[in-house]
Amino acid sequence: MRGAGMGAKAIRYSPWVMHFNAGACNGCDIEVLAALTPFFDPERLGVKLAPNPRHADVIIVTGALNKKAAERLRRLYDQTPSPKFVIACGACAISGGVFTDSYPVISRADKVVPVDVYVPGCPPRPEAIIYGIKKLLDKLGGHLESSAR
Repeated sequence: MRGAGMGAKAIRYSPWVMHFNAGACNGCDIEVLAALTPFFDPERLGVKLAPNPRHADVIIVTGALNKKAAERLRRLYDQTPSPKFVIACGACAISGGVFTDSYPVISRADKVVPVDVYVPGCPPRPEAIIYGIKKLLDKLGGHLESSAR
């Protein structure tokens, strides 16, 4: 696991997420934004929506990647300060989904940036997205506890 320093400990209690839409059907985008509403209350985990990549700790990627989207995702990933983490959300970001064999789709998220958590579904439910964020935070907590020994 990347990012075992003091920054990762801070992220565990207050992760700022940035949503990156690679351009698909918008089903996952709607569910990600729904997951960030007060109805599902992600702030109980400390989760906040970051305004830009320079403030983000976690990038949530949705949609299948074409060449331009892959370049932009890589640029956003490089602009995000370390330690940084990526969640691939939805079938398209994980495997290309229904767009796998179409001509503009070149890859999935883990071919462009390292992905820490996968949230399957087409589209995944808001509960699943929050569960994915929680799994990332649990992963960070377990890694921090094991590195402190």
